[in-house]
Amino acid sequence: MFKILEFITETIGWLKIVASPLLIGLGIGALIYFSHPTNLGMIAGLSIAALGLVIGIIWASRVWKKYGTMRFLSRIIATPELDEKKEFGDDRYI
Repeated sequence: MFKILEFITETIGWLKIVASPLLIGLGIGALIYFSHPTNLGMIAGLSIAALGLVIGIIWASRVWKKYGTMRFLSRIIATPELDEKKEFGDDRYI
């Protein structure tokens, strides 16, 4: 049961990592296509978007094998100022 839940969360993390370069590729591809709305512009835009997808898949797969996607994402999203110890040893929340 826990392996299935772990696999589902890792897959969701993998999709989040893939989405980042894909969205950048789609944005750049859209800019290229809208600046040159021809067949050549469409091919260039789709090629850039596909390149973003491939880079995202490679990056996410490497992260999954090396760290685990959820660990990687949690380290990116973490707030280091909350991890610091208080100067005066005060454990109260302010």
